Order: sequence, then C-alpha cells, then structure tokens
Amino acid sequence: MRVDRAWLGLIVLTLPTFLVAIDTTALLLALPQLSADLGATGVEQLWISDSYGFMVAGLVITMGTLGDRIGRRRLLMIGGAAFAVLSVVAAFATGPLMLIVVRALLGVAGATLAPSTLALITNMFHDDRQRGRAIAIWATCQFTGGALGPVLAGFLLQHFWWGSVFLAAVPAMAVLLLAGPFLLPEYRGDRAGRLDPVSVGLSLMAVLSTVYGLKQLTVEGVSVVPAVALVAGAAVGFVFVRRQLRLETPLLDLRLLRDRPLTAVIVGLVFAGVAMAGTGLMVTQYLQSVLGFSPFVSAVLFAPMGLGVAAGTMAAPMLIRWMKPATAIAGGLAVSALGGLLLVGVGVGGGYALPLVMTGITVLALGAGPLFALGTGLVVGSVPPERAGSAASMSETGNYLGGSLGLALLGMVAAAIYRGRMDGTSDSLAGAVAESRHLPAGQGAELLHAAREAFTAGLHVTGVVAAAIFAGTAVLILTMRRPAPRTAPAALPDHEVTRS
Repeated sequence: MRVDRAWLGLIVLTLPTFLVAIDTTALLLALPQLSADLGATGVEQLWISDSYGFMVAGLVITMGTLGDRIGRRRLLMIGGAAFAVLSVVAAFATGPLMLIVVRALLGVAGATLAPSTLALITNMFHDDRQRGRAIAIWATCQFTGGALGPVLAGFLLQHFWWGSVFLAAVPAMAVLLLAGPFLLPEYRGDRAGRLDPVSVGLSLMAVLSTVYGLKQLTVEGVSVVPAVALVAGAAVGFVFVRRQLRLETPLLDLRLLRDRPLTAVIVGLVFAGVAMAGTGLMVTQYLQSVLGFSPFVSAVLFAPMGLGVAAGTMAAPMLIRWMKPATAIAGGLAVSALGGLLLVGVGVGGGYALPLVMTGITVLALGAGPLFALGTGLVVGSVPPERAGSAASMSETGNYLGGSLGLALLGMVAAAIYRGRMDGTSDSLAGAVAESRHLPAGQGAELLHAAREAFTAGLHVTGVVAAAIFAGTAVLILTMRRPAPRTAPAALPDHEVTRS
C-alpha cells in the first residue's frame, strides 16, 4: 500500500474513532435533558448510560477475532453502517426502553470499531516507526474526542434537542462508508480458524459480570449483588482462560502473555485505567460540588485531562528518537505520579484551588500518553498479522476493565474516607448539599463546609493512590522490559531496536 494512500486511509479510520469517543462522553451532559423528555427513572438513566459500555466491553474480544476471520475492513464497514443507522434511531427514540435497547445495539456496533481500526493500521503501515506515529494519531483522536464530547454536547443542547448529540456521529460514519472501500485494504487471516461459539459466550459472560459487579460497587457499596456478579465473573473467566489455553486457534490468544514486556504493558494499561478513571471521577465531582461550577463549565474545565493524554500520545513517537520505548513509558508514568501528588495540595476553596487541580490532572494525563501510544503499538505489533485483531481486543479490554476498576475501587476508598471524616452523619457530599437546604443558614453552611472538607480529603487520598499506582507501574515496565541485545544495536533489524 502506497504511503500517501495509507495516511489518507488513517484519516478515514480516525474520524469514526474521534466521533464515537465524542458520542460516548457527550451523553453524560445530555442525560438530564433526554431523561426529562422521555420520563426516564433513575434506574433507566443508569441503563441508558451504561448499556453501551457494557456491550462494548463484553464483545470487543469477539469482534477483534471475528475481524481476523471474516475481514477487518468488512467488519468495520458493517459496524460503521450499523452505528450510523442506530444513531439516527437513538436520536428519535420515543421512550426510555427503546433508547436502552438501541444504546445496547450501538455497543455491539461500537465493539467492531476499535479492534478493526487498530488491526488495519498494522496492515497499512509496515514500517515500525510509521506504524508508531499512526497509532499515536489514532489514540490522540480517541482521547481528544472524549475530552471534547461534553463541550460539543453543551453547544448542541443550547441550539438543538438532545437527539442531536447522537446524530453527531453520522457524518463520520458516512465518510467511512464512502471512502473506506477505496482507501482501506482488506485483510483476513488465512490460518485464523473458526469462531468458537462457546468461547464467545464465556467471554461475554465473564466480562459483563465483572464490569457490572464493579459498577454496582460504586452505587451500592459492598453488598450481595456486586459480590455475586464478581464471583460469577471470576468463575466464568477461569473457565474461559482454561479453554483458550487448550484450543489450537483460541478466541483470545493468552499465550501472548508469555512475553514479559507485553504482559507488563497489558498490566500497565489496566492500572493506568484504574488511576485515571478514579481520579477523573473525584475531580469532576470536586469541580461541581466543592467549587460550585455547573456541569457544562465543569466539563470544559475537565477537558485538559483528555487533551493531556492526547498531547502525550502525540509526543511518544518523538521521545523514542532519544530513548527506548520502555524508558519513555516509565518516564511518562513518573510524570503522571507527580500529577497525582499535585492533587494533595488542593483545598476546599481559594484562588489556587482551580489552577492546582487543573495542573494536576493535566500533568497526570500527559505522562500517561506514551503508555497508551507505545504500549498499544507493542501489543498489536507483537503478533503475526493474522492475529492483530485479537491482540487489539486484548488492549481494549484492559482499558475497559481498568476504567471500571478505578471507578469502583477508588470511588469506594474516597467514600469510606468521606464517611469517616463525617463520623457517619452523612453518606455523600450530594446528600449533605440536599440536607443543608433544609437547615438554618448557619447550620447549613457549617454542614456544607465540613462535607466539602471531607470530600477534598478523599480527593487527596485518591491522588496519593494514583501516584503510587503510576510509580509502581513505571517500575514494572522497567523491570520486565526486553533485555538488551548482546550484539550492537546497529546490527539488528530496525523493528527489534525500536521495540526493545
């Protein structure tokens, strides 16, 4: 494939990546308006927001391997067409149940996009350096879209109805469907084998049970339903792993984890997701409930976190001109640890609180960029071309599980600190805000101040935990990096040098 055509094809691949990321985060801002119009209950609102992510997380492994078998471009075209049609249906949904079902079907279509686009990049760019730049651009578009989603939603909701948020993805999918057949190569693995329905079912059950249990932990705390879901997910996951290790052509090739650097990167992606999701949860609530900004202004102020990751991913290809990828990743994670520690200095108010929290999340996100760019490149570049879709799905699954873990575990830690500081008199900052409205002015102000201090203490601990996670992951990456070759680097093939 000619280089100029490959770069044009990359533009086609990044458009749906960018718009789908926007679509995912934009819904958070549109949810109150659409819920009011459709009459959605609190439980229905949770399913409207979560059904998409559940299906993506549960099916991304299957879709990555399916693309290897039937053709990556073909699967991408099918998924893109379905996503466009379902986005239009979602925009004109007439009730909560209809929107929940359509969002779940959008998740099925969305699960085809990330592994297909990543796997196609490996086919289009055979040179390691060019492929690294292409993956960095792809990741940049993903994180930029996530950061700008609430901002775009705020603009659309000011001028149009809530359905316009879903329609934003349609033009990008139209470009993909029109230009894809001309600019994107088709690829399917000759030795990919048949798709194992049992493995598909096991992977779906394991991931859905685990993600559901983790999400319920953030809502209910430690209780029977999340515990049962997590135990069931772990049990089914164990059966899934045993089956994959026995199959000649598994759905997910877990034998790849015998490669120590690859394992370190997968673990790093999970832990980075934990730290970033947990920190993001606390900071967005801090901006609204402690500093008092509106949801839209908070979304704008929070955008530097996504833009910071995007800047870090774009800088990654330049960093490996002067250092090894493992050094660049570990150094970036050390920077992220510093960003987490900056959050410890954030107070309940004052002129320095906002600049400090924004600096903290920007530095934290910037340092994680090399991991997402170079780590993802290592994962998809470490397998034969016919297994690139499966490897891409492994990377994406790690990201989803890490994010869910972060929301659940760090959210629980912060909640425990809050309740401890409040001596059990209040379960949440939102509850304290509501209760203060029914108290005399002096008592209400005193309760609010105590609640905001307790919540801020939870943010401090979250920052410390995130810093520890990033620092520990940096050590892991350096410890498990590929050993230095005995021969001179100049005598090695270029791809071996850049991946060492």
